[in-house]
Amino acid sequence: MKNVLEYVFLSDVGQVRTHNEDSGGIYTTNAGLLAFVADGMGGHRAGDVASGMTSDLLKEAWELLENPLSAKDAEDWLRQQFSAINQAVHEYANSHEECQGMGTTLVAAICTDEYVAIGHIGDSRAYLRTDDTFSQKTSDHSLVEELRRTGQISEEEAENHPRKNVILRALGTEPSIKMDVLILPLEGSWDLLLCSDGLSDKLSLTDMQSILSSNDSVETVSKSFIQQANERGGEDNISIALGSISRSC
Repeated sequence: MKNVLEYVFLSDVGQVRTHNEDSGGIYTTNAGLLAFVADGMGGHRAGDVASGMTSDLLKEAWELLENPLSAKDAEDWLRQQFSAINQAVHEYANSHEECQGMGTTLVAAICTDEYVAIGHIGDSRAYLRTDDTFSQKTSDHSLVEELRRTGQISEEEAENHPRKNVILRALGTEPSIKMDVLILPLEGSWDLLLCSDGLSDKLSLTDMQSILSSNDSVETVSKSFIQQANERGGEDNISIALGSISRSC
């Protein structure tokens, strides 16, 4: 048996926005696979500056790695990069008046044959399918999620809350950050989905699982995600990084 790896990053402006403030990508080196999605915010076109800087800096740092990382090394690398990018974006915003207050969410994952290391800040999400289980692995750093988590609103109220877009943590908005990192073991076949809230606000967990359960290629699956989000309004930019491992003789 051997691993068959497929991956794709797709981003769509949606049905309402005039420009795309999302960024991201998937890159492979000897260290493994790095996938990430960043959703920029703040100011006239400043959101795409923040997410674009984040994408460029993360890609550059990843391409410098020459050897595989242990799970602990992967966690440390993610923490270091999030911190460095936060500083770079924050300093750029403070020195460019038109970009003051800008920031970006970021969800990034390092995948190897043994584990996936996921780092995130904001409300861009990571989902993982292993065998017959599909679940969300990140918790949004948002006002609505905090209200839901503390029992002040119900799950149903959270779905349509008027302040659903209020983010409590992001890269670049403050001098220092608090991010989350988790390490998950990988074996057998799996699908890793990273996305901006332009997708997760429109498709439920059941919707996503249904699309992923098809035998289509990762590109076709990702296009189906985007199509459904657009058909349901597409008010926001929609970005997806999808990686998939299947076992083949």
